[in-house]
Amino acid sequence: MRAGPIGMDFSYYLIQILNGVQYGFLLFLVASGLTLIFGIMGIINLAHGSFYMVGAYLAYWLTGVTGNLFYAILLGVPISVVLGLLIERFGITFLYKRDHLYQVLFTYGLILVFNEMRSVLWGNDVHGVPVPDLLSGAIPLTETQSYPVYRLFISLVCVALAACLYLVIQRTRLGMTIRAGASNREMVQSLGIDISRLFAVVFGLGAALAAFAGMIAAPVSSVYPGMGEHVLIISFVVVVIGGVGSIKGAFIGAMLIGLTHTFGAVFVPQAASMAVYAVMALVLLWRPQGLFGKA
Repeated sequence: MRAGPIGMDFSYYLIQILNGVQYGFLLFLVASGLTLIFGIMGIINLAHGSFYMVGAYLAYWLTGVTGNLFYAILLGVPISVVLGLLIERFGITFLYKRDHLYQVLFTYGLILVFNEMRSVLWGNDVHGVPVPDLLSGAIPLTETQSYPVYRLFISLVCVALAACLYLVIQRTRLGMTIRAGASNREMVQSLGIDISRLFAVVFGLGAALAAFAGMIAAPVSSVYPGMGEHVLIISFVVVVIGGVGSIKGAFIGAMLIGLTHTFGAVFVPQAASMAVYAVMALVLLWRPQGLFGKA
């Protein structure tokens, strides 16, 4: 039995911390792609959350076909990358030198297209994705409380991906080019680097990260219409808090929002969503460019 937030024992708060961190990691995967696309390509991609939705529905569909979530992810990620590259090549390419209004209108149109495709292919019902048998257990924390192994698995996978993304951005030639493109796109192009290929790589990477987040989140959050728009709004909040173009900022912002949302639902459930935007407002009052954004 629960005696209210103040009377809850330590194990309950530990569970909420783990849930907040796990949610933060998922937000980081989505927001890191969003901040790269916005910070490097200068594209306001309102359809970014749709890749999260596509990933979740691919996980649902391919798990039903293969009988295993891991096989579904192995098949779904390449499909998402190809989809992202096609959209960048035949749509986003024409927006680089256009005003942001054109970008907003086009990517909003993509949201409508994605939603119609989802409705045609998978319907409008809420679907569930089974947790793999290997990860279906729980770790006991006390005599009465335990924590699902699959949620820990999500956090560990996200940590590994975050470390790989950091190494790619900070330690590889591709990462050096991406960072240079974020700082001065014209200079990178004048040095003979194929900026169009760089943009395609960044957009494909962003699409893959968002889709993968949707895939691994599907068993714990279910698969439903409108999930892409919800995660897009929260991801924009994360990007604004962390600073546009900053991967480190996206990580810190995602952790802040993940924990704020989780504990807000515990202590002030009626105002949990408002708490997220209150954190954003406080950060912007202190640093209008975000925690790690450029002034």
